[in-house]
Amino acid sequence: MHLDRLIQVLEAVAIAGKPVSPAEVQRVTRIPRPTCYRLLQTLASYRLLDQLGDVARYQVGDRLKRIALLGQSDADVCLATASTLQEAAIEFGEAVFLSRFRSKTVEIINVKTPVDAARSFIHPGLGNRPLHACSCSKAIAAFADPKFQEEILSKPLRAYTEQTKTHAIDIEREFSRIRDLGYAECVEEIEVGVASVAAPIRIGDLGVPFSVGATGPIRRFTSSYRKKIGAGLMEISQQIAANLQLAHLSSSDLANSRQGWQGYDISALTGIEK
Repeated sequence: MHLDRLIQVLEAVAIAGKPVSPAEVQRVTRIPRPTCYRLLQTLASYRLLDQLGDVARYQVGDRLKRIALLGQSDADVCLATASTLQEAAIEFGEAVFLSRFRSKTVEIINVKTPVDAARSFIHPGLGNRPLHACSCSKAIAAFADPKFQEEILSKPLRAYTEQTKTHAIDIEREFSRIRDLGYAECVEEIEVGVASVAAPIRIGDLGVPFSVGATGPIRRFTSSYRKKIGAGLMEISQQIAANLQLAHLSSSDLANSRQGWQGYDISALTGIEK
C-alpha cells in the first residue's frame, strides 16, 4: 500500500509537466493530506522529486530522470543518435563511435564508418573498454564521482602497450587535463599505430553517461588533428545529448502515458481536458 501511494504521487507530479504544490497533488491523488505531505518529503529525500528552494512546490527529480534515461535500451539510444554519428563519420572521414557507461564499465555500443571507399579507416569494434586507457572510457571516467575514480585507480591497471598509463598519479593528472580540454585522447595506449579522441556527452545535470569518439591511424591523428577532432566532437556531443533527451520525451511516449491516467483528474494539474 505504501509503495502504491508513492507511485501515485510520482505519477501525479510527472504528468503535471510543471512544479506542483502538495495541495494540487493531494487533490489529484485523493490521498489524505498528512500522508500526501509525508510521501512528498520521502520522495524528495531520495531525490526522486526536487523541491524548488523554500517554496513548497515539487517537480520530477534529477535522480528519477537519470534512472529513466539510463533505462533506455541500446537499440533506442542507437536509433536516436544514428544520423548524427553517420554525419560525423562522413565529415571526419573516420570511424565514429558511441559509448555508454553502465555497471561500472564503459562499452562501445554503436559505430558508424565513412562512405568514401577510397579512404582507409579503423573500426574500433564493439564491447567493453578499459577505464584507464581508452578515450571513450576516460571521457566518462574523468567526470565520474570521485569515489568511483578512486575505485578505478585502486585496482591493478593493465599495460596494453608501452604508452599505457598504469600509475594512479598519471591517470589523475590526465583526468584533470580532460576536464580542462573537454575531450580525451588515446594515443597508442591500447594498440600500436592507433589513436582516438572522445568527448563526454553530458545530459543536463545528470552527469556523463555517454561519450562520442573517433578513431584512426596514428599517421593521420597528429596532435593538431586530434585537437580539431576534439573540438568537433564536443559540438557533436551536445547534439547527441539533445537527441537522447528528445527521444526520451518523444510525443508518442507522452501520448501513451496520458492514456494511462484514467484514475486521475489530470486537468487539475495540466489544464488539459480529458
